[in-house]
Amino acid sequence: MSKIEELIAKYCPDGVEYSKLENIATVDTGTQLNKELLFDDGRYPVMNGGIYPSGRYNEYNTKKDSIAISQGGASAGYVNWMTENFWAGAHCYTLVLKNPSVSNKYLYYVLKKHQYNFMNLQHGAGIPSLSRKELNNLLIPIPPIPVQQEIVRILDSFTELEAELEAELEAELEARKKQYEHYRDKLLNFADISQGGVKLMALGEILDYEQPSKYIVNDTGYVESGTPVLTAGQTFILGYTNEKQGVYTASAKNPVIIFDDFTTANKWVDFSFKVKSSAMKMLKCKTTDVSLRFVYFMMKGIKTNIVDHSRQWISKYSKIQIPVPPLAEQERIVAILDKFDALVNDISDGLPAEINARRQQYEYYRDKLLSFPVAA
Repeated sequence: MSKIEELIAKYCPDGVEYSKLENIATVDTGTQLNKELLFDDGRYPVMNGGIYPSGRYNEYNTKKDSIAISQGGASAGYVNWMTENFWAGAHCYTLVLKNPSVSNKYLYYVLKKHQYNFMNLQHGAGIPSLSRKELNNLLIPIPPIPVQQEIVRILDSFTELEAELEAELEAELEARKKQYEHYRDKLLNFADISQGGVKLMALGEILDYEQPSKYIVNDTGYVESGTPVLTAGQTFILGYTNEKQGVYTASAKNPVIIFDDFTTANKWVDFSFKVKSSAMKMLKCKTTDVSLRFVYFMMKGIKTNIVDHSRQWISKYSKIQIPVPPLAEQERIVAILDKFDALVNDISDGLPAEINARRQQYEYYRDKLLSFPVAA
């Protein structure tokens, strides 16, 4: 019998009491700081509506070893454990314990377990947010302190080990990505465009765009399967919906590039989908003389410096010129790059899948540790 099993058998063999979060802690909102007060080299991080600090400031209003939950924005519901003093902004919830029978770090792990659900509870037509009421109503299992302490010890060890293993895998993946990008850029480098029928064309000459308005998902209460809801950013698949209307039809024979109009991030999509935001464009070729997949690879090599929060496609990005060789050469290059792309980026194979498997394994053990029968 493991130590945690011994402690549970000793202290709570018949289950544990559950209580709403509002009975355990006070959920506070931080204080707004104007952007001009933030510094890159300030002493303390400023937590607001994102996963990472929005800047730094030379004062703090919340001590370290505290829980911070994103209240507003695309990351609303994300749960952070803060290991240094920090400034909690107006879009950041902090928790102040009022029940001495609950450990702060234990509470963090319970809330982290529910993070995915919190992020699916975002609401609001403008900036999405997580309501205090949703947090306050969450039922928290309260095992005796010795059990909480052992759970925290185990999960701290798991977290540290997972971080080390993940760092190693991500370092290897990053090395492979750089190797792939090197060969991609070399293949797509047409130093002398006067040779071999290569010509310069603006992206706007090659690609038609469609606005996403009729494909925006109505309900962001995502389900486990159905039509994917996409973003062109790193997250890519935000969740799934059962909505049948307003689905963009794409397939392997009829693919599309989705383009984030603010960041210029883009993704290749060959399956039907819906989108969450209007800040996106769907791009397709105007002509059969240019391969959409070739243009996609060329776009991946374009370096942009976004200095303003404005829509980029019409004003700037569509005017960027790319070299376009004859179609047969485009297809030869695409065939080579597709092999590299499959090795490096396919989430169902190789290192990305291993990283994801590690995360799922950790979450499985965490959730198992934090599951208790309700005391009779």
